[in-house]
Amino acid sequence: MPSPFAKPRPPIPRTVWALGLVSLFMDLSSELVHALLPIYLVTTMGMSVTALGALEGAAEATAMIVKVFSGALSDWLGRRKGLLLFGYGLAALTKPLFPLAETPALVVAARLVDRFGKGIRGAPRDALLADVAPPEIRGAAFGLRQSMDTIGAFAGPLLAIVLMLAFSDHIRTVLWFATVPAFIAVIIILFGVREPESASARGASFRSPLHWRSMREFSGRYWYVVAIGATFTLARFSEAFLVLRAQQTGLDIAWIPAVMVVMSLAYSASAYPAGVLSDRWDRRALLACGLALLIAADVLLGAGSSMLTLFAGVALWGLHMGFTQGILAAMVAESAPPSLRGTAFGVFNLASGVCMVLASAIAGWIWDRHGAPATFYTGAALALIPLVMCFAPRRADSASRKA
Repeated sequence: MPSPFAKPRPPIPRTVWALGLVSLFMDLSSELVHALLPIYLVTTMGMSVTALGALEGAAEATAMIVKVFSGALSDWLGRRKGLLLFGYGLAALTKPLFPLAETPALVVAARLVDRFGKGIRGAPRDALLADVAPPEIRGAAFGLRQSMDTIGAFAGPLLAIVLMLAFSDHIRTVLWFATVPAFIAVIIILFGVREPESASARGASFRSPLHWRSMREFSGRYWYVVAIGATFTLARFSEAFLVLRAQQTGLDIAWIPAVMVVMSLAYSASAYPAGVLSDRWDRRALLACGLALLIAADVLLGAGSSMLTLFAGVALWGLHMGFTQGILAAMVAESAPPSLRGTAFGVFNLASGVCMVLASAIAGWIWDRHGAPATFYTGAALALIPLVMCFAPRRADSASRKA
């Protein structure tokens, strides 16, 4: 293996930092809401855990499935920023709907529209990041953006705790505070994000991303990454179940967002280092480490009911995210043709979206029928599938570092 110090590494581009700040502020907003939403819906509004699981699966799947078309659209337009602005703007506009809601129906609608906005911006954002990041630091760039994203995911629940204590557990009042960082994210896109000058030359005739000709342009190596990502998503249900597990331990409602704080802190601390390591080591080995961490987290969360076991499992859950999300994005970027990167991220997220629907819906059903431990043990068993796939031999390995 060549020495990592053989030549100077290029600096992280300004646009990567700007995209990281956008993710930070929007995740601060979204996670402030998400840290309280499961309790709000199940305890306050009487929604069943099965219904919550279906909602979370549908919400995340909406984002992932929409990405397949927004990615292809960004390839066709040859520009990414407009779609980012529309997607983040739509998400910002939904934030006031959560505190205004009087029935679960409006909360469900707001959640789905918010995730629709996430789907519009997701693939173009990742494709833009891949466009501006030099190949030799691509893993670090994706890891940095993911790390900044999770700083927001850490700050959101932490702010929720402070506000819940300040406003005597009045959830509606607290949810209003999510609107400010959401609109800050939109302002950063307007003034901080720049596309490369060559972007205008990227446009081509529009083709459906699901057209067989588009599919044939992707290599077997790309489809291998899609398969790992899809089976991994099937094993990883929504973090809403971590919040419900915390409630079972008797944690006071004002402190329940601490679960998301711990998870996001572990995620943020590990995402960038994992991305840097993935530029130097085999990405599959690090991905396997992430899957092993997920299995350990599920076992702890399933077996224990104490506060110590809960937070240990939650911390491992966050570490598994840090060792998988940015690395999977880098694997997609390096295995797809540059002219079809938006489409590639879209197809990847379509496959993951279908599995996300199944994962959270099944998790909610198992929780209601068989209890929380069975839910987490099932997740651990399913995670063995992508873990084994990480060690499957691939003929494209010899070329994997040349993308």
